[in-house]
Amino acid sequence: MTVNQGHSAEPLRLLAVHAHPDDEASKGAAMMASYVAAGDRVMVASCTGGERGGIQNPAMEGDAHSLRDMGGARRLEMARAAEILGIEHQWLGFTDSGLPEGDPLPALPANCFALKPLEIAAAPLVRLVRRFRPHVIVSYDENGGYPHPDHIMAHKVTVEAFHAAGDPERYPEAGPAWEPQKLYYDLAFNPQRFRALHFALEEAGIASPYAQRLAAWLEADSEGHTPPAGTHPTTTQVDCGEFFEKRDDALRAHATQVDPEGFFFAVSPDMQRKVWPWEDYSLIESRVPTSFPENDLFAGLR
Repeated sequence: MTVNQGHSAEPLRLLAVHAHPDDEASKGAAMMASYVAAGDRVMVASCTGGERGGIQNPAMEGDAHSLRDMGGARRLEMARAAEILGIEHQWLGFTDSGLPEGDPLPALPANCFALKPLEIAAAPLVRLVRRFRPHVIVSYDENGGYPHPDHIMAHKVTVEAFHAAGDPERYPEAGPAWEPQKLYYDLAFNPQRFRALHFALEEAGIASPYAQRLAAWLEADSEGHTPPAGTHPTTTQVDCGEFFEKRDDALRAHATQVDPEGFFFAVSPDMQRKVWPWEDYSLIESRVPTSFPENDLFAGLR
């Protein structure tokens, strides 16, 4: 049983589900800022506080606050990024699982997000979906975008919430049922995008930081000519180049995690606008009629 809802002139609502603070800035930030500017409402759910993250920015090495209280530092960074993007934000309250390293990999820490039973991990997100009532939900694919245990769990809870939130018999304590209409996976690691940016840099005589990544994709391609296709095709490209500077500012707000001289800033916003002015998504489920290609995550809802 589901609850149906009509769509009036009220703002449309989008919910983006991310594993840690800073993921919202590196994946879909320009898209979100573009919808906020158009008058739509955008909510980011951060599944964990990112408290097990290390300092990734050399300029922040030795920072007293983050060394003493990384979770607190990242909350302040997230608040600043949300302000820059104009988005609403909700912590789901789980503990960062960390990224296990070594051979063999160590066990994940007790009580972390990735080890939670699915219904316990999904319950706060179902509650948020029913309160915020998004028409569209965006998160990661089955591999988490990349295989961090928290990203993979973020995928699982998103799919669970998308299917369960409209059924009043499931999670009955989480509020009145609401049925989201579309589910997308973010394609921030789209090989075609990296390839286009790589060649644009080379043509401009600028060293590309993407060569190693492209080489890895080429090795996986049996023909050896082009990067292999992703698991999910690109169905939707949101033209949001006007907001690339805002995205970069949101990234820099996560000062412990993002090196302002690093990978994310290798290509200027102007060059990106010329070469790849979109952010890419794959439509996984839709309860409204739509057709491909799309240029709007709310296609079929307006």
